[in-house]
This record gives sequence, C-alpha cells and structure tokens, in this order.
Amino acid sequence: MFLEVYLPDRVLENEELARCYDSPKWSAVSIFRKTGICTRHIAGEMLVSDLAVEAGERLFSTSGILKDQVDFLVLCTQSPDFFLPATSCVVQDKLGLLTEIGAFDFNMGCSGFIYGLSIAKGLLLSKSAKNLLLIMSETYSKFVHPLDKSTRTIFGDGAAAVLLNQEDAAKIGEFVFGTDGSGAANLIVPAGGMVLPRNEETAKEMIDVAGNIRSRNNIYMNGPEIFAFTLRLVPELFSKTLQKNRLSMEEIDYFIFHQASRYILETLRDKLEIPEEKFCIDLEDTGNTVSATIPIALKRALERGAVSKGSKVMLVGFGVGYSWGATVIDL
Repeated sequence: MFLEVYLPDRVLENEELARCYDSPKWSAVSIFRKTGICTRHIAGEMLVSDLAVEAGERLFSTSGILKDQVDFLVLCTQSPDFFLPATSCVVQDKLGLLTEIGAFDFNMGCSGFIYGLSIAKGLLLSKSAKNLLLIMSETYSKFVHPLDKSTRTIFGDGAAAVLLNQEDAAKIGEFVFGTDGSGAANLIVPAGGMVLPRNEETAKEMIDVAGNIRSRNNIYMNGPEIFAFTLRLVPELFSKTLQKNRLSMEEIDYFIFHQASRYILETLRDKLEIPEEKFCIDLEDTGNTVSATIPIALKRALERGAVSKGSKVMLVGFGVGYSWGATVIDL
C-alpha cells in the first residue's frame, strides 16, 4: 500500500475566526477547546479534482509506481466538480492515466474510506483490477457559510490517494457496515440537488437560536444529534468489527477513527476504554476533512512511528447519511 495526502496552502487559523465572530465564547482558545482544532486548510478556488490530482501526483512521485500501471480509479467525494460527468473521469485525464482503465465516483462522506477499501478489495480480489488508485477528496468549505460557527470551525479541505494491489487487498480484513437514512437531515446541504434546486429563495440567509447564519445553500449540522448518533452506534460497530475479525481489543495495535472532533473522539475512547497511546487524535492542524480524515491520520501515524509494517490497525468511519463502517488492516 502506498499512501500520500494533499492539504491546500490556504490555512484558516482560529485567530482569524475569532476576529470574525468577535465574542468571548468564540475566542481562538475557546474554539480549540470546543473542537480540538487550531487550523484547517481551505481549497479556495481549487476544485476536488485539483486536490485529487495533487495527492495522486505526490503518490506517483514518492512510490515509484508508473501511471500506466494503474488499471482502476475510484474517487470518493461529496463535493464533485460537476453533477456529470463523474469527477473520476476528470481526474483520470488530469493525472494522465491510461484510457484503458475503469473509473467511477462514489458519494459517502465520513465513512467513505471504509467503503472505498471494501470496493477496492472486491475489485482486486475478483481480478477486475491489479493496481487500484483510491482517492478521497473533499472541499466542504465551499458549502460552509462564513458566519456559521458550528461548521466553519470544524471542517477543512484535503485529499488522500492510496494505491492498492492484490497483495494489499488480502491484508484488508472483514467489514461491518450500517446505514440509517432517517438521520439524513441532521447533516445536509438542503439546496442544490434535484429535490430543491438553488434559487433566490434558497440563497436567503437565516439565523438560528445559537446565532449561526446560513442559507439552504449551505451545509447544516445538528451537532447534538450527530453526537448522540455517534455514541449510540459506534460502540456496537466497534464490538461487531472485533468479533467479525476474530480479534480482541488487545490484538489491535492502533485505532484510527474518523477525525470528527476532539470531544467526540475523547468521549468514544473513554467509553470504549481504549488505551490513550493506541488511539489516534490528529486533527489539530487539519480539521475534519470528511472522507479523507482516516487516510490522512494513517499517513501521519506512519510518519511519526505510531504504526509501522506489521501493525494491525482498526479503521472506523461514521457520520453523514447516517452511515458507518469499520474494518481491520494489516500494514
């Protein structure tokens, strides 16, 4: 497995946010205490395809793998360049990959990397692909209203590219998935799709009881409900994943959960009684990059030596949808 990440150059610091909000409750320090985030990267004019290509180019540069060795491209994003064509087609062309490859997008969000690994494993073990490029690329900042403190303080942009072959696929364990669409309205961009196309009405700004300003063109997150869902579903997901892979918690070397916020992660770690040294919390300078959080955290864990070749790592994704999934990989 080869893994590389890309974070845009533009950095949004808590101090800048504090100046926008001009409230003691939203000082730079209080934002960090609420989220565990100091800075996040912002795509600006860059598109999902641009971030994906940057991550892909870094992967080819560092791995020594040639572009013509890739025979399948799978792209996960919730902020595609277009409704159609698929952004994976745009990325195939921008990266200069062969035209004799398969390519498609899928839209999952916070559990996207888990779904992507499952898709990759199936394509590789069925011999539909030999070398598969899996890319997670997100630009949630484009959905965020600048005066919505509940989302602007949390979400950042980023991309991760993973190259997998059939040997890698054999080291990906069993999966557990779950879906509950009844929670869809708790993390949503209400306008812009076929249900509610953008228009003058959807662009009208509203202020909520917490003082956040947004329109229906912007992302809305019901933080308390997302938190309750996470605490309700993740412990069961955790147990089922261990059981399905016939492992005990002690046999897992490291745990990387979706990097939603420090508070959510610390609450889960305490609830599941995972040793602090085996649990990843790494979003202070990236924010929540949605489907890219787990591979970004994995890359950084490798760089600092928290995991290495031979490590057994549990990966857990959860969030928008509602959707959740987990697996165990042998590095």
